[in-house]
Amino acid sequence: MLQNQKVVIIGGSSGIGLEAAKQVIALGGEVIIASRSEEKLQNAKEQLGAKASAHTLDTTDEQQVKSFFETIGTFDHLVISAAVTSGGSFLHTETAQARELFESKFWGQYYAAKYGAPNISPNGSITLFSGVVAYKSMIGSSVLGAVNAAVSNLGQTLALELAPIRVNILSPGIIDTPSRSKMPEDARNDFYTSVAGKLPVQRVGKAEDTAQGVLYLIQNGFVTGTVLHVDGGHRII
Repeated sequence: MLQNQKVVIIGGSSGIGLEAAKQVIALGGEVIIASRSEEKLQNAKEQLGAKASAHTLDTTDEQQVKSFFETIGTFDHLVISAAVTSGGSFLHTETAQARELFESKFWGQYYAAKYGAPNISPNGSITLFSGVVAYKSMIGSSVLGAVNAAVSNLGQTLALELAPIRVNILSPGIIDTPSRSKMPEDARNDFYTSVAGKLPVQRVGKAEDTAQGVLYLIQNGFVTGTVLHVDGGHRII
């Protein structure tokens, strides 16, 4: 249980982060959610109720991240699920797009860990987000795979440097979340059906599946430096 525990979830206004926030509150904890969208934050706050507070934050802005942690003070656990992701052919991906991906998913998590760690209780934890393409090469995912691999290595090294704070990495597979809402519905459904047919579990993931992984990493005090794969077996096919 998480009574009297305060959990900061960057990316907590939608998808996996929001579901994790709901599960933290259900277990008696309090959450501080942060994301770039004021509208999404307000909607999330209405769902989460009195045990949640919300802050606007752009994790690609180092000074914003530093000021955010100075404002919120001490807490117990940090989860960073926020990131912009993209894919495409290596030869046809603009360098600016590749850099943007690193700025969002790698440097955003780097800044959050750097400025958040001093405020975390010694028995607390940090959960970073990698992804399946760090462990299974896929055409069109060269940059994202490199970013995810960098996040995983960062987390495992920080598990040593920031001890006794525990640092772990959650690596989701294909998850049905609002992050793919810009895809046409038919194309999105076809993509999910195609992936599900190849996976041992015969379905794509849900936000709840991944959030359960987050809660495991928060609550198990004997787990650190670990990459938890929540991917339906995607790595082994």
